[in-house]
Amino acid sequence: MKTWLTFRFIWLAKPSGRHFHRDHQRWASLTLADFEAINRCDRSLPKNFNFAGDVLDQWSQKEKVEDDGLPLGAWCLLITHSSASLVCGLLVNVNTILLFRSLLGSLSFPGLVFMPGTTQLTAKDILYRLRVSKAKCIVASEEVAPAVESIVSECPHLKTKLLVSPESRNGWLSFQELFQSASEEHSCVETGSQEPMAIYFTSGTTGSPKMAQHSQSSLGIGYTLCGRYWLDLKSSDIIWNMSDTGWIKAAIGSVFSSWLQGACVFVHRMAQFDMDTFLDTLTTYPITTLCSAPTVYRMLVQKDLKRYKFKKLQHCLTGGEPLNPEVLEQWKAQTGLELYEGYGQTEVGIICANQKGQEIKPGSMGKGVLPYDVQIIDENGSVLPPGKEGEIALRVKSTRPFCFFSEYVDNPEKTAATIRGHFYVTGDRGVMDTDGYFWFVGRADDVIISSGYRIGPFEVESALIEHPAVVESAVVSSPDPIRGEVVKAFVVLSAPFKSSNLEELTLELQDHVKKSTAPYKYPRKVSGPKVKFVLLNYYANMRGLPNVHREVELKDF
Repeated sequence: MKTWLTFRFIWLAKPSGRHFHRDHQRWASLTLADFEAINRCDRSLPKNFNFAGDVLDQWSQKEKVEDDGLPLGAWCLLITHSSASLVCGLLVNVNTILLFRSLLGSLSFPGLVFMPGTTQLTAKDILYRLRVSKAKCIVASEEVAPAVESIVSECPHLKTKLLVSPESRNGWLSFQELFQSASEEHSCVETGSQEPMAIYFTSGTTGSPKMAQHSQSSLGIGYTLCGRYWLDLKSSDIIWNMSDTGWIKAAIGSVFSSWLQGACVFVHRMAQFDMDTFLDTLTTYPITTLCSAPTVYRMLVQKDLKRYKFKKLQHCLTGGEPLNPEVLEQWKAQTGLELYEGYGQTEVGIICANQKGQEIKPGSMGKGVLPYDVQIIDENGSVLPPGKEGEIALRVKSTRPFCFFSEYVDNPEKTAATIRGHFYVTGDRGVMDTDGYFWFVGRADDVIISSGYRIGPFEVESALIEHPAVVESAVVSSPDPIRGEVVKAFVVLSAPFKSSNLEELTLELQDHVKKSTAPYKYPRKVSGPKVKFVLLNYYANMRGLPNVHREVELKDF
């Protein structure tokens, strides 16, 4: 059952009376213009900052109802039964509304740090996160509770288990009972702008996930310009951001950027993506802004989108993995709307983006965004000229920008390893053109070197997906006794080609890639839709897998 829900911040019913300014004799509230100036580094951070008090309090006081009946400073949600994940100084698996309640509630109390976790965490994954973080509390749905109970004896620091369910469970506190009995009056605690707010577990190509810690200001203020210029949000907008709540992209699009601008957040949590449900939602509800992974758009352009009339959709965004130029062009041809790609990382947020008003170059991630100075550097930390491939890096000089993550918790070696000379290195390789546009090549350790040639997997994937037989593709390195490595491609076929002669189709795809890009880049090995392969880093993130080099089965969409 679907319902519209308007949710007010009941714990903000009584103004907190907290006002911040660098000059504490001036009792002035921070405004959106102040946040933008801070985000540009034109103004220093305030000593204290708290998103719940300094942003949501202000919107709740300014709240009014517009002609469309949508309240400002609150959010509207389209809800279906589902699970999502969050962690409050701990870990959490809850439905979407309660995720927001937990997140915002954690901002209002001293010493609480939330750690979002994806819905796909296994008992082993939960155990690792609870032990390494030393979390004292876990908030979970009833679907996850058995997995938690199976490992709780191995978590000596865990003191409280909070269950989000209409049913009770021995040994668990009831979230709903506690929420119903809570007072409607509450003043937010004062928090330092550099105090910890959240920890995100982020995977590299080797080792266990690292704990990237963000501060009250890096998340709470650091996405102000992102909300205005990439998401292009106004207080009258309704944004549907489809990211899993365990990822930083959910924090950017569904919480901080959106509410800084006073926009309305729309949520429809499907158990699994269904194109018909998705298109029905877009045609039924007045969503103005859509943000989703390229995979969703790749699936959608297989449909005849000209048959659908989206009510108010006017701005479409994508991120989380590279966008194929072919998908961008098909989406615009069928809907008349541009796709604005953004590129970023858990540690530093959005780095590059195609923003409203800028020319879009198909295949490019766009230009660097404020406050970052984005460059391509070599192994010595020297800036490379346009057209030269190297690592994507951010200039830090003597001071890290405030919107950076604070550190990898309990891992100073990994934290230090992100710095090369005057730069933070992302671990991704790319190229900048003479106009300042950036082009993604691949992870620094995903680049395939075959007979001395460097080959970026994404370029081959983009060439493959241009062929009408290919719905999805993934390219990896395969050992070769002569060339060292060769390109191996895994493809999911579109319906009309599933009965094709595979040997003939393989030759056709190889020839297509030779003609679409440099001949040496063509895949010498091609496998069909139900094979096991080692996921590339961005595919792992996209599909919600905690670890990167994991063998999984790529199924037909």
